[in-house]
Amino acid sequence: MSTRASFIDRLARRWEQAGSLLCIGLDPDPARLPASLCDSPDAIYAFCREIVDATADLVCAFKPQFAYFASARAEAQLERLLAHLRERHPDVPVILDVKRGDIGATAEHYAREAFERYGADAVTLSPYMGRDSIEPFLAYADRGAFLLCRTSNPGGADLQMLDVGGEPLYQRVARLACGDWNRGGQLGLVVGATYPAELAAVRALVGDMPLLVPGIGAQGGDIAASVSAGQTSGGTGIVINSSRAILYAGDALDFAERAHAVARATRDEINRHRRGTTDAH
Repeated sequence: MSTRASFIDRLARRWEQAGSLLCIGLDPDPARLPASLCDSPDAIYAFCREIVDATADLVCAFKPQFAYFASARAEAQLERLLAHLRERHPDVPVILDVKRGDIGATAEHYAREAFERYGADAVTLSPYMGRDSIEPFLAYADRGAFLLCRTSNPGGADLQMLDVGGEPLYQRVARLACGDWNRGGQLGLVVGATYPAELAAVRALVGDMPLLVPGIGAQGGDIAASVSAGQTSGGTGIVINSSRAILYAGDALDFAERAHAVARATRDEINRHRRGTTDAH
């Protein structure tokens, strides 16, 4: 049995140690990598390694988006990247953004892939096949999972706002996630920064449960509104993700330094709106 601290405890410790609610999404698009890396056979790994080494002191988590690696046949580079993170930045949790959602043996294999092959600390999951689709991931007691709840894309309303017995479906998902589905205390929810009213409604429903909040930066979500709506009474509880605005802040040899500068500014802007925080670290 694992003796590691739980994902939720590790995340809470990182919020405190780093003084940051910022998560950087690692979405490496080969068409946007710096020219200096274009001829490298492991360009995706090299790019992401430089980004994480330049910004690790500023973040509460990193979130690699699996599809960007898989579409480029770069799964081996993703394995190397997560091994590098464990070796060089062991205190920074890694959320593997896979959005899996299946049942039975298939879900068990997806869980093995995320936690045993890649060594992720947490994953993103779709909850729409029910509790048995997430239970194989919760069998790893020291790992976590963020369930899609109210996503940042406009089309999310097609299903997530449907009335289900007097409440929208996203709120039903939130109630399930903080109730019977969360017996091991391993779950969080994905709620987009683009919908701060819904973010506030979810926070009211789930207490201090961690919320992964995508949608700032390139997607246009407002930082002040997101922090105000999503933070807990202690000024934590949210993992605010920014990807493209940080990753592609520069495309020359100093791309990692440019990413650091934008990440620092983003972290500081988030901290300006946190309860109990008067200055950025």
